[in-house]
Amino acid sequence: MADEAQAHVETLALREQFDTAEQQKSASTLGMWIFLITEVMFFGGMFLAYTIYRATFSHVFALASTSLNVYIGAANTVVLLCSSYTMVLAVRAAQLGKRNAIIVFLILTLILGGIFLGVKAYEWNEKFQEHHVPGASFHFEGTNEQGHAQLFFSMYFAMTGLHALHMVVGVCILSFLIWKARQGTYSADYYTPVDIAGLYWHFVDIIWIYLFPLFYLIDRHLKS
Repeated sequence: MADEAQAHVETLALREQFDTAEQQKSASTLGMWIFLITEVMFFGGMFLAYTIYRATFSHVFALASTSLNVYIGAANTVVLLCSSYTMVLAVRAAQLGKRNAIIVFLILTLILGGIFLGVKAYEWNEKFQEHHVPGASFHFEGTNEQGHAQLFFSMYFAMTGLHALHMVVGVCILSFLIWKARQGTYSADYYTPVDIAGLYWHFVDIIWIYLFPLFYLIDRHLKS
């Protein structure tokens, strides 16, 4: 009976355009990698713009960087790295067909992702209170080059905000996976959605690994 139930699940999971589950998994994985390549190109343009401005207005960018809370940034980095680890464990549990473990590790990943977003919201609110949000009320002490300082924070909010948006999407995906896992959808024979979601989650984590040193660590010895 168990084999028949599993076969039924696999039949439902297999889309009509594919002949086998292996073919469907390969196509899904390829599609995700193509999507991630486009994301690399998108973020790459922003990183290139940041690099150019960083080289052009190096002193102001260094001063602006020192105003960011490096401890909060470091804590969020640890949180995100831990979430990558729990995501790996979720994928491994899916490969082994351990339903309860899949659910537990996905929930842990979801919680860590939520913590990251909560801390980021706190940090943004801190910058708002300091008038470091680009706009009419913007003011950054320590330099007369307010326009260049505002450029730094414009890129900071744009890039960390875009990253946070990807995190929100990831949290939604995790919520869906948890719901499906509770229904017994995933097994050792069918875990493609969990595997694909893992690729996306790790990509988002990698982007932050680059954002953290670029914004928080450059020339922090400069205080004035």
